Amino acid sequence: MTGKEFMNAVANGKTDILALFLRILEETGSAYCVVGGLAVNAYAEPVVSLDLDLVVVSEKVDPLCKAAGSKGLKIQEFEHSINLSAVGSDLRIQIQTDLRYQAFLAGAAQRDVLGYQMAVAALEDVLQGKIWAYSDEERRKSKRQKDLADITRLVETHPALIHELPPEIRSQVE
Repeated sequence: MTGKEFMNAVANGKTDILALFLRILEETGSAYCVVGGLAVNAYAEPVVSLDLDLVVVSEKVDPLCKAAGSKGLKIQEFEHSINLSAVGSDLRIQIQTDLRYQAFLAGAAQRDVLGYQMAVAALEDVLQGKIWAYSDEERRKSKRQKDLADITRLVETHPALIHELPPEIRSQVE
């Protein structure tokens, strides 16, 4: 089973929403980078996630959403994200609209994520995004625990990152 087949099987993928979305990004000329748990998978042993968190260059978000809607994707807007989904897949695409993430675009590089070639934020940026997410006390506890697990996975794979952690997180990871 290939990475793509695995990803689509886990997402109950009657529709390969990820391939469709990557085509929409290309068609709209939208610079992007993956920043969440799937980005962690590019730097550490992969774990299953049904969320694709990414950043899209600000001026392309509206045209991208318009193109996604025209291809049948459902669009939901939230305070710090725009979520895209499709009938036929459990994968949730979450475009981060928090402007702090825009700086991550500059360091992105193509990497393999479960069989898909995607622009992924630099290792240090992925870690920073996970620190922000874990530190957000308004997030559900289960989401914050997953963020801490992702931070731990990154540090276990790249031990020098331990020095990048705030003391309260570092003490939980060591």
